[in-house]
Amino acid sequence: MNDENRETSPCFGELDSVFPQTASGLRSVPESCLACELKTECLRSAMSKGGALNLREERIDSAYASGRIGFFRRWSGKKEIQKKLKDTSRIRK
Repeated sequence: MNDENRETSPCFGELDSVFPQTASGLRSVPESCLACELKTECLRSAMSKGGALNLREERIDSAYASGRIGFFRRWSGKKEIQKKLKDTSRIRK
């Protein structure tokens, strides 16, 4: 895949396309992505767009739901993530 294909690809850098959540609640790379020569760059792009923070928020919610962390730790973690997402969006403007 060349630069032109990357720019026109509907899935390049889109977290829910390149690292979708399965029915079990886990995330995995689809088989169709494994053969792509840009899979690493694509996943890095998705993660740099706030995807890493979204995944962290999912982990916090999962830990809270399973009882591994309490309300205040969940609240604090989510507040920190929202601040970072806000800072990231401000930098991009």
